[in-house]
Formats: sequence, structure tokens, C-alpha cells
Amino acid sequence: MNKISNFKKQKGKNKLAVLTAYDYTFARLIDKAGADAVLVGDSLGMVVLGHAGTRRVTMADMLRCTEAVSNGTKQALIVADLPFNSYSTPAQTVSNGKKLISAGAQAVKLEGGVEAVSQIKALVKAGIPVMAHVGLLPQSVKSKKDFKVKGKDAKQAARILKDAIAVEQAGAFAVVLECVPALLARLITEKISIPTVGIGAGPYCDGQVLVMHDMLGLNEDFKPKFVKHFGTAAHAVRGAFKQYVDEAKAGVFPSAEHSFSIDEKVLEKIK
Repeated sequence: MNKISNFKKQKGKNKLAVLTAYDYTFARLIDKAGADAVLVGDSLGMVVLGHAGTRRVTMADMLRCTEAVSNGTKQALIVADLPFNSYSTPAQTVSNGKKLISAGAQAVKLEGGVEAVSQIKALVKAGIPVMAHVGLLPQSVKSKKDFKVKGKDAKQAARILKDAIAVEQAGAFAVVLECVPALLARLITEKISIPTVGIGAGPYCDGQVLVMHDMLGLNEDFKPKFVKHFGTAAHAVRGAFKQYVDEAKAGVFPSAEHSFSIDEKVLEKIK
């Protein structure tokens, strides 16, 4: 059974766990932890590159990170984001989708519902599996005030439901629901036959995804309502860095334990 089919078959049976990764080392750790999928997210724009959002992420950024993640992932499904302005037309979408697959992704993700149907259909026709993304669309966010829950009124909720149905009918094998009310996410999950993967969408989705840096607590200043810190990595890492700096400055590190030896007679020959 291939990874896409296995992912789809978990709907209604087992909850799915997805995490983002952007490099070999963390992808390897996530894979060994048993995640169902690793998402090479354009969130790297914020957590890796330090931008305010995702819109400045390029295909070159995504390709390099996808290759790194693929080197560290053996079991989990690898999904890579198509970044902003990389899927404006079906032809451009397929071209860039093929590049991500060549870099090691096994599926691609793009944002948008009804408006992305032609791109999804083109990818599926080209044999490229697609994870869709509806609700809050980070690539459409132009300021921090736009990062807010979507679908709280009837008109917007109906639109998000329509988007989810549209991407399923277009051939997506799963859909991310971002920042939507939990009961709306439950309704969508019940209405469509493909897995829903929630981020800020409550407990009723078929699976969950979080940005790795967020759930590890690496950014202590960023903790939206939907994020749980499963670790205090910032404290531990900062402590290790501080200890290294202190010991290096004091001449305590490296000690003899961390140094290589040589027979002093060899040195006598070169003096």
C-alpha cells in the first residue's frame, strides 16, 4: 500500500499526526517518533528565515528544504508546500509540483478552495498527489491582524464548506483546515470522504498538524490559542548555548578529554 492510500484510509479509523520540518536532523527525529506525514511548510519563511509571513518564500527555498527533509525521512509521507506565486496557472503549478517531487516530496500542498480547483485537477492529472488547504490561508495574509479565525459567520462558514467539497471533488487526497471553529471542522469532516488535518480547528478533524518550532516552544514569544508547547526547547537550548559560551571563554572547554594527543617525540623532530 503506498503512503497516499494509507494516509487516506486512516479516515474514521486512526487519528493522523503531522508535523512540519525543514531540515534533515529534525525530519529524522520526527520520522522516528512515528508521525504519519512530514510537511515541508512555507512556514519556514517565519521560523527559519525570520520573515513576518510566508509570502517571501521562494521555490528555491522549498526545493532545498524538501531535499533535506527527504534525506531524513524514511517512513512518513513527505508533503511540500507550493509557495506564494508558484501556482498562478495550471501549467505553472504542474511545473513547480514536478520540481518538488523531484526534490523528494511525495505530495504537494497548495492553498485555496474553489479558486484552486483547476490547479488541483492539473496536478492530479499529472500524477502528483495534492493536499489542499482551506480556512485561513497564510499566503493571503498581508498583516498580522489578518491572522484570525475564519468561518464564524454563516456566509464565511458556508464558503469554507464549499471550498472543502470542491477540493475533494477536484481530486485532493486530504485537506488542511486552518483556524476554523471546531464545530465547523466537525461538519466538514463528516461531509467529505478525504481526511481533514486541522491546525487551530479543534479535536474533530481526522488529524492534526503543528509547526515544529511552535510545539517545541522554540519561539517563546509566539503561542496562539491553538498551540500547545510539548517541550521547552528554547530554555534547554539557550542553557546549552550559554554553558558553551561560558566554558569557551573561561578556557574550560576543550579539556584533555576533548583533545587529540601526539607523541612529544614527534614534535621534537619538527622543532
